[in-house]
Amino acid sequence: MVFNRLIFTILVSFGTLLCSCGDTEHTIKMKGSDTEVNLAVNLAEAYNGSDPTFSMAISGGGSGLGITSLLNGQADIANSSRPLTEDEEALFKKKNIRLKTVVFAEDATAFVTHSDNPISEIDVKTLSKIMSGQVENWKSISGQDIPITIYGRQSSSGTYSFIRKKLKIVYSQKAKEMTGNAQILEAIKIDKSGIGYVGAGYISKKIQDNKGIKVLKIKNEGDSNAISPLDPTAIKKRLYFFQRPLYQFIPEKSWDKVLSFIHFETKGEGTKIIENSGYYLIH
Repeated sequence: MVFNRLIFTILVSFGTLLCSCGDTEHTIKMKGSDTEVNLAVNLAEAYNGSDPTFSMAISGGGSGLGITSLLNGQADIANSSRPLTEDEEALFKKKNIRLKTVVFAEDATAFVTHSDNPISEIDVKTLSKIMSGQVENWKSISGQDIPITIYGRQSSSGTYSFIRKKLKIVYSQKAKEMTGNAQILEAIKIDKSGIGYVGAGYISKKIQDNKGIKVLKIKNEGDSNAISPLDPTAIKKRLYFFQRPLYQFIPEKSWDKVLSFIHFETKGEGTKIIENSGYYLIH
């Protein structure tokens, strides 16, 4: 994670430098989903190695922010962990901005608790009650008589919208709104009462890096087995309840400039990077 953030800072700085020189044809500005930002940085670093004439200026902040950046002409690619809303589509139409949509990877949103929480799985119905605030104590679920603390994202986040729609809930007003996936993980590591959701790509394959957190298996109504978001076989069979496509929205005017990068991430070396970063290829 530290390494990724370092690359991110270097790329953004380099991108800003090129922008200030007016070389916009060799700078791709990518904004949006926090779920996708680490993956975007990994892809950008590798792409820059294959074509050093290009710089990638990358920032997160949420899917909504990326989409707004496109509307304001401030980005070439908006990363989004959700599709456009009807209102957003209407705004693009009103501004006569035509978009191309690329679905380049798939994410499995993981629910995590503190590692001391005795449960290892949870069913969707119980999860809905927790996230909506109907159940506010762990006692009936884990036997621990402690209040539940919910860690979620801000409303500009595509993951915020995705979980709300999948669970068909209104979030508890007591839920803590965090700025990103990494902040949710860090909060839960020190809070034994916590539960939150993050992109599976933020869960390290190195067990020692996940110290302090536990990834819950999810059991949907009618299913006999609980499924882990880290199970690639289950994801490929589309068995995990919280799996979803990851989008990139691109204005037509930027398409020619970004096309080489899009081919790199969907057909070239980028596909290996997607898998190695904890995400999944579209099947």
